[in-house]
Amino acid sequence: MKRIVTLIIGLGFPLVWVPGCIDNTGLVVQGNERQKMLPHGTISTSGYQTVGLKSDSTVIVAGYNRFGECDTQNWRDIIAVSAGYRYTVGLKSDGTVVVTGENRYGQCDVQDWRDIVAVSASEHHTVGLKSDGTVVTVGQYGKWNSNRDVQYWRDIVAISAGPFRTVGLKSDGTVVEANGGNDDTQGWRDIVAISAGKYHTVGLKSDGTVVAISDGYTDYGECNTKKWRNIVAISAGAMHTVGLKSDGTVVAVGERSHGQCNVQGWRDIVAISAGDTHTVGLKSDGTVVAVGKGITKQERDQLRSWDIATTTVTATRRNTSTAPPATEP
Repeated sequence: MKRIVTLIIGLGFPLVWVPGCIDNTGLVVQGNERQKMLPHGTISTSGYQTVGLKSDSTVIVAGYNRFGECDTQNWRDIIAVSAGYRYTVGLKSDGTVVVTGENRYGQCDVQDWRDIVAVSASEHHTVGLKSDGTVVTVGQYGKWNSNRDVQYWRDIVAISAGPFRTVGLKSDGTVVEANGGNDDTQGWRDIVAISAGKYHTVGLKSDGTVVAISDGYTDYGECNTKKWRNIVAISAGAMHTVGLKSDGTVVAVGERSHGQCNVQGWRDIVAISAGDTHTVGLKSDGTVVAVGKGITKQERDQLRSWDIATTTVTATRRNTSTAPPATEP
């Protein structure tokens, strides 16, 4: 059985990460350091593939590989992964980025990126967080140029890319969003993790509650998270939202016609990732569970062979800015 683990290395910058959201972490601030027990394992899923990071810093992918999105066999020294639409992104330990798959919109043109500490892939654009708290992007979403939208961002500690938006979490717990003029997240406070869906944005607060807001293009209940409590991780799919609770169970709201919200029987979950019409969960025993239409039989069979280690380690980074405390799992 293959063992897959992840240790998110911040390269000296205070990252924010939540299991299942490769670039969204909740690190607890203690004095001038930020600490959290991180699970040695992660998954990232999209409409075409599910990606896992192995203990030897190589990458395994389950999917059809129609566009080369699964061609990660030669990747080495990877510390983070993100699954985009028809392409896969990997962050290397030296702060550079590798990509494989479709590049129709220039979303794979990351060869010049340096000093990157987090990555997030979406449909047609890729976002990178730099060690100085600034953000770089390639590709495009909708009719907007993503580079223009985020070039003035500062003090960013987490990023999340959605099909029509880029969301950034600032060190003071506030949120910035670039999606053609929608600033509905400006009033959010005490946020420790973010996740961008297709038409909605989700934020995890330091008290374990969840806020969500929609562009108004859809109304499947994907923002009905007000009653959620004790949440330690979030993931926004195309039109559904998934939350991981501190007891290892999972909650989901939104569009469910494909079964993507049928997570009520899940137990012992340590990481989640929401795709277009499916949801993937990582269990504490290293196995992977999945529901929804987006996971094909071939991909399910591939996922069953995965054994993902979840041993915890303490990750410590210096913190030179004030950031909100995160909710411990």
